[in-house]
Amino acid sequence: MEVAVRDIDLTQVNLNLLVYLDTLLTEKSVTRAAHRLGITQSAMSHNLRQLRDIFGDPLLVRGKGGMQPTPRAEQLVLPLRSGLQSLRRTLEGESTFDAAASTRRFVLAAGDAVAMLLLPPLMERLQESGPNVDLDVVPFDGRRYAGQLETGEVDVAISAFFPDAPAVRMRKQRPASFVCVVREGHPAVGETLDLATWARLPHVLVSPQGTGGPGIVDRALAKHGLERRVAVRIRYFLAAPLLVSRTDLVLTTTRALAEMFAVDLPVRLIPPPVELPTFSIGTAWHERVAKDPANVWIRQQVAAALKAI
Repeated sequence: MEVAVRDIDLTQVNLNLLVYLDTLLTEKSVTRAAHRLGITQSAMSHNLRQLRDIFGDPLLVRGKGGMQPTPRAEQLVLPLRSGLQSLRRTLEGESTFDAAASTRRFVLAAGDAVAMLLLPPLMERLQESGPNVDLDVVPFDGRRYAGQLETGEVDVAISAFFPDAPAVRMRKQRPASFVCVVREGHPAVGETLDLATWARLPHVLVSPQGTGGPGIVDRALAKHGLERRVAVRIRYFLAAPLLVSRTDLVLTTTRALAEMFAVDLPVRLIPPPVELPTFSIGTAWHERVAKDPANVWIRQQVAAALKAI
């Protein structure tokens, strides 16, 4: 079956419609899209009709829970947002970036643990070098981060683990190591933690993505023919040390994070009984902004803040 290829004359197209389409695909609601762009609902409905004529596709159809994008619309999301972002940067014409005078808002993607470690030193730097620069910090999602960087939805991602993705550049910034955390006065743990006790104790496991596969501790124990019991599996780093401080659970986590919690909680930090692999917290950005002055600047600030942790 042959599919006809349509030639579209851009001089006959209102390019503002692409902004409307991007907003419609984000909001999945004519009413919310109209409110976001400051136009009437009837005007947005008229724009949607024009877009359907241009693309020869319904784009959005009513479904359970609201309007849902068609397969054609889903294909448009990434190239549309990437194109609008490139056009925006072209019109802004930034060849330099004056951080001291800028009022730009950067979007960073980071998990809660990374955000807790990174944000205090990062904000200290921004107060000095970019006092009017603002930040939005959104959750890091390994399944979506590459698309978010491509479209400009996220400027820089910060994480310990990045799934491979085309056109995404990465740089390891700060080495990190693991430590075990138990409550003060734990009845089964003395000054050190032996392998058998480590395996026998109930563990709390932080899994930000909610996956249930074996982790670093499980693989280390398996080498010695041992298994552990994960008594609590959660997605939030903040909750884990609070649980440990009031129970007999043991947590194996990054030393920098554990040291932060040990300041305020009655917990002890103990080296793991076996050697665990080290890792690095790093940054990721899309290659199209590799030389963008503003993106280069915020990456430099993040890198310096990571070194200060």
